[in-house]
Amino acid sequence: MRIRLSEKPIDVPEGTTLFALRDRLKPGADVVVLNGAPLREDRILSENDEVVLIRRGEIPAPEEMEALMAARHTPGVHEVLKRSCVGIAGLGGLGSAIAIALARVGVGRLVLVDFDVVEPSNLNRQQYFVDQVGLLKTEALKSNLARVNPYVMVDTHAQRLTPENVPAIFASVDVLAEAFDAADQKAMLLECFRRARPGTPIVVATGLAGHAPSNTIVTRRMGNSTTVVGDLTTAAQPGTGLMAPRVGVAAHHQANAVLRILLGEDPAGA
Repeated sequence: MRIRLSEKPIDVPEGTTLFALRDRLKPGADVVVLNGAPLREDRILSENDEVVLIRRGEIPAPEEMEALMAARHTPGVHEVLKRSCVGIAGLGGLGSAIAIALARVGVGRLVLVDFDVVEPSNLNRQQYFVDQVGLLKTEALKSNLARVNPYVMVDTHAQRLTPENVPAIFASVDVLAEAFDAADQKAMLLECFRRARPGTPIVVATGLAGHAPSNTIVTRRMGNSTTVVGDLTTAAQPGTGLMAPRVGVAAHHQANAVLRILLGEDPAGA
């Protein structure tokens, strides 16, 4: 009888039970998952059952981790994503959330750029923790990503982006996600990246402050290689701050746009 153990096919004798399999192959496993559900009671296994055996605190080997991540994707998606490289310019509320989303889906390499440190005011919307206040954002985010997916390659650049260094830092990315706050930084990055990497897709964001309805944040194509996320109008200003829910909505729009581009689909869905 054939079943799947951590996404790999194996043959087991008829009548084998779930706990007998655990005791033979991974004694001491704390969590036993059968067909997507954790079980506390033993069951007789059936043809094509899917089993995952987990020891709490144990990091899966790279091959097992990759198989388990790929199992939750549409077939063929993971093979594309693990070969991909995405740049993220700015690691604040947008950039830190984009990075974590892309690590979770299994993008193989991330190029992260930010010169700043984690400040207490960042914690209202950015993917950092109290004990990381004062650390470089590049250092803190790389540590957090390793806890999510230790097998994603992370290149960090703790420096300010300039017209001189943009071409070299993002020379190998398949897509660039822009995650700056300041309009002049956005404009500089767009101009320099388009000049250095003509035709390479870039996903930018504008208009995501406050607590207006989430559905006003949309993804639009603007030209052949530029995708824009946001409502295009709601900027941060006195009385309209940056808040985790709406920033998170925009960040995941950007991450999903990057994902669709990597898979050869229209990021705006047209």
